[in-house]
Amino acid sequence: MGDKGITRARRIVQWMLNMTLAVVWLVVLLAIVVNVGLETISLVRAALSLIGLVVFSWLFLRITRAILNRSYATREVVLSGILALALAALGGASPTGWGFVPLGWLSVAAVGLSRRNAILLGVGTALVTSPIVILAMLSGQDPAGVNEEGSVAGLVVGVLVYNVLLAATLPWANRLWVWIWQLAEQAHVGKEAQSRLAVAEERLRFARDLHDLVGHQLSAIAVKSELAARLAADPDAAAAEMAEVRSLARKALRELREAVRGYRELDLVAELGSVRAVLEAAGVDCRLHLPYRDVPAEVAPVFAWVIREAVTNVLRHSTASVCDITVRFTDEEAILEVRNDGVTPKPIEDLGTGLAGLTERLAAVGGTLTARPNGSGQFTLRAVAPVLAGVPA
Repeated sequence: MGDKGITRARRIVQWMLNMTLAVVWLVVLLAIVVNVGLETISLVRAALSLIGLVVFSWLFLRITRAILNRSYATREVVLSGILALALAALGGASPTGWGFVPLGWLSVAAVGLSRRNAILLGVGTALVTSPIVILAMLSGQDPAGVNEEGSVAGLVVGVLVYNVLLAATLPWANRLWVWIWQLAEQAHVGKEAQSRLAVAEERLRFARDLHDLVGHQLSAIAVKSELAARLAADPDAAAAEMAEVRSLARKALRELREAVRGYRELDLVAELGSVRAVLEAAGVDCRLHLPYRDVPAEVAPVFAWVIREAVTNVLRHSTASVCDITVRFTDEEAILEVRNDGVTPKPIEDLGTGLAGLTERLAAVGGTLTARPNGSGQFTLRAVAPVLAGVPA
């Protein structure tokens, strides 16, 4: 999962947390319509309750934002909890109306706490809100209260079951969503760290190879040069030392070329496996479409360079979620296509000098390179090279 996927997951979790607030508003608005119509609550109390609910909503959103930032908004939780109880008492405390506000508060207040504290907070909320709801219904503030056919015992049991059930389910549903998102974020961070570690290890290996191969010769060149300077009074000895310096320099240059040859002549199969691992570590689904035969040796190294540069551009300049790499060839030509769904807003010429270098490489073997959006939200890089290029006549 890449940065785009993590951002989307965060947005989904935020929606789910705030969905409880939307349910609170829906329940409260329905309760206001019913209670005002039945004249069990005055318009003034309804208006004051709505103003308080707006403030509660602002605090609620700050709490959910803090949750996604891995912090606990203690002040907002305390203030919104007090306000939720006040709104429940002011609005009539119907369990299917204003009495639902404290339960909505609990759904986010318990997120970020330890399991023990979350359970205690849920039990405390149920114990505090149940008497308020029961008293409101017994006093006739709620049209769903005791009637001629009802019983106080039945009312008490119903309220307790209702409050306990919601207090036991709402917080844990939100805690589950946040837990899943945090796991995804941790996995994403781990993949990024793994990719950076692989790059660092490759750099260390390259530096070690260079040191082992040419370090000795360069040190000898430095010593011989100093000795030649001291022997300037003896031209024959100085000339002999400089001849050895020239020999050492040529040997160092030859070994340096041998060291970097493995980096300049890429292996197509190895490069395909490498870029696939890098793309998947970055959250991009890499799909390989390869021929059943090996790509001709005269074009395989060039295609390996094209794939490396194309994937580099996908990671740097696009927001791709899928990348398709297709290789096919006939007796006359070989074709490589790298297609991704993250079209960059930048012009092609702003993507760096890599594509220009690839164009030159392909031109050297008689091939061509094109890179452009295809009009369907995708970006396609296409390299074509003659199969017989570079084969002696």
